[in-house]
Amino acid sequence: MKEIATIILLPVAAGLLLLIIPEKFRIVKSVVALAISLITAYLSVVIFFDRLEPGTLGELSKGSALNFLGISLAADAGRYAILHSDHLSRLIILLSGTISLLIIIYSFIYVREMRTRNFYSWFLITTGCSAGAVFSDNLLLFIIFWGILGMTLYKLIPGNDEDSSAAAKKTLILIGASDSIMLAGIAIIWKITGSLNISEISLATDNPLTVTAFAALAIGSFTKAGAFPFHTWVPDYTQCAPASSSALLPASLDKLLGIYFLARLTSGMFIPGRWITFILLLAGAITIITAVMMALLQHNYKRLLGFHAVSQVGYMILGFALGSPLGLAAGLFHMANNAIYKTGLFLSAGSVEMRTGKNNIDDLGGLSRSMPITFICSLIFAMSISGVPPFNGFASKWMIYQGIIDFGTGPYFTNKLWIFWLGIAVLGSALTLASFIKFAGGIFLGRVRSEAEKITEVPLLMWVPAVILALACMLTGVFATGYVVPVFFMPASGTFHLPGFWNSSLVSLLVLVSILLGALIYLLTGIRRFRTEDSFTGGEKNQDETGYPAPEFYKTISEFRFFSWMYRKAENRLFDIYDLSKQSVLNISHMFSSAHTGVLPGYVIWACAGLTIMLLIMMI
Repeated sequence: MKEIATIILLPVAAGLLLLIIPEKFRIVKSVVALAISLITAYLSVVIFFDRLEPGTLGELSKGSALNFLGISLAADAGRYAILHSDHLSRLIILLSGTISLLIIIYSFIYVREMRTRNFYSWFLITTGCSAGAVFSDNLLLFIIFWGILGMTLYKLIPGNDEDSSAAAKKTLILIGASDSIMLAGIAIIWKITGSLNISEISLATDNPLTVTAFAALAIGSFTKAGAFPFHTWVPDYTQCAPASSSALLPASLDKLLGIYFLARLTSGMFIPGRWITFILLLAGAITIITAVMMALLQHNYKRLLGFHAVSQVGYMILGFALGSPLGLAAGLFHMANNAIYKTGLFLSAGSVEMRTGKNNIDDLGGLSRSMPITFICSLIFAMSISGVPPFNGFASKWMIYQGIIDFGTGPYFTNKLWIFWLGIAVLGSALTLASFIKFAGGIFLGRVRSEAEKITEVPLLMWVPAVILALACMLTGVFATGYVVPVFFMPASGTFHLPGFWNSSLVSLLVLVSILLGALIYLLTGIRRFRTEDSFTGGEKNQDETGYPAPEFYKTISEFRFFSWMYRKAENRLFDIYDLSKQSVLNISHMFSSAHTGVLPGYVIWACAGLTIMLLIMMI
């Protein structure tokens, strides 16, 4: 049982200690962070497979390092720090512990080169508070850990320039505002039930009060995970933050926590009604399409990955909204897969950024020869997120498709729209594949630039985590139906039967056979014997001098009549809830400022009007 207290408190204590160590001892700080991450990763595996059951933080700390001179530093924590463990929380801890370890190994070199101040301190505090949020059964304790994570998200993006400072401020305000709204939802739950224990709450969304509570808490979940319309901080953050920070939070931990809490809301704390189900399905569909459409036109590859981090959340929402064990398992499986390949994509992007110093796809090309390991890993991640078999992204998306088809057998209007929900999910996968053709082709393929000739592969500690994540994409896809889903996800969702005829191992075998057969035909028929000639214009050979940037192929999308209007509005931040709110506040402030005329009778009238309103409120 002490393992659960350790996995929460040890990283937080170590992170706070590292804050007081000067930055010139960066090597010492990195070694300490690695050691703590190894311990937490080991404990996450132990907790998952041993199924440890916690009680309160005070009970778990007895006999641990939290006792100093016989005095328990958490003796009174049992009054409010109630912890709970089930398969869902243990699954999240297993994912966050292992992914955090890979990121810290990658950061050994990356952080030294990119100079991120106090990265290891905030990294450890983030991992500890993430574990605290996952194991918290009391909503007040949960919101404390949840709120601290908003602060660490802000601290893990350096304010070196105006853009990064603006992105950090935007992130902090949006996350902080959603946390405030969550407090209102928690207050309503206390008013209705008299309890704040997550495991004891089960409310039907059949009246305005419970619907309001659900909406308030769902806003916090949507903002943390990056779902429409609270997603706009994610692309800005990923564009400006170091790759290790983006891989840790928007790609993995924030996504895991946001989706974890949404799973709690939809499968335990609340019983969604028909309209709530419809709204969730609609939010998932809009999140998928709007984000992937924005990703298609991005030239900055880190911002492109940010929009795809948003788009993938839509699939998870679709799965949870189905309200079936199959849908819940599919959403959780896609959550895990997204954490794996999205973390790998950000690590690969960081490797490219460190070696080239460029973030624009137009300025890159031909890196596959100089960075072959990064290229192969990026290709695997791209195919995984695009839903190409036999990788893990295909397995979880296929389960979501099956869940939607099964959902269509229901009697209600929302069920009858199953073909729409399915069409959006499939279209999102096709557009994801299109945008990642641009990502992989623009960065790694095409004409080799002269400056790329001196570029070499990143050091061992940077490509090993990417290789491990790439292998995980393949293995979790190949063994999805036979091992991964039954062992890791079915205990959290409940038992179900996969409809239709589909076996991930069989699909993988067929894909492998088709590749080998194609290679054999290629070798036996002599197709490889073909003539190549240099292109020329006006009698002048110009193959080496000409090139066409990959993003330009997608420019025509923005020129369609409807899409051109949408993209223009998006560029003007019309769909950005942060900018809309900021503009509204400024307009109200300007309106009140105009009332300050400097004329004394005017101030007297305002004061009397204010007192009158206060008296009326008190009388009511």
